[in-house]
Amino acid sequence: MNFLCESNELSDYLRELQEVNYSHATIQGKAAELFNPNQSDVEKVNLAFEFVRDEISHSWDVQGELVTRIASDVLEAKEGICYAKSNLLAALLRSQGIPTGFCYQRLMLFDTPEKGYCIHALNAVFFKTLNKWIRLDARGNKEGIDAQFSVNEEKIAFHTQEEFDEIDYPIIYSEPHPKTMAVLREHSNAVEMYTYYLPECL
Repeated sequence: MNFLCESNELSDYLRELQEVNYSHATIQGKAAELFNPNQSDVEKVNLAFEFVRDEISHSWDVQGELVTRIASDVLEAKEGICYAKSNLLAALLRSQGIPTGFCYQRLMLFDTPEKGYCIHALNAVFFKTLNKWIRLDARGNKEGIDAQFSVNEEKIAFHTQEEFDEIDYPIIYSEPHPKTMAVLREHSNAVEMYTYYLPECL
């Protein structure tokens, strides 16, 4: 897939944001646990990705009602939907000076078009040593979903089915999309939000 960067400045993919608050003590503490100066960028990305994928629960998978949005809150609660988990992964990696952006897909919410669609969030990471962007999806694995870390081939959670009007958006955004953040701000029950209120398109 040919990616289109929202910004040509890598520095835009390193900025601290309200939702990507990597200066927060909680984020800094986890970064100190995960990373050390002897690790390569590839090693750091792998560690951060697997931590967010495996140690932060996807709210729908555990039927958790708490809605998290800001990276530090996601880390403290240890759960969130994909929008929240992508904020946390971005915060951990940006804290290490690794450019990290946001990507989106339009997917069937459940198993048929009649049950509606939703926007799914994942991350794109720029590896300076490889001079390329790679998408990573830390939403969390379960039966039928097997996202893995790889710098050689993309191993994300979902592959779009164009025949069902699913869309792989090619843009790598420097900030979380406003529609995804708005839905997290406006709801307090994650299961209800996920079932009825996720945006269907960007």
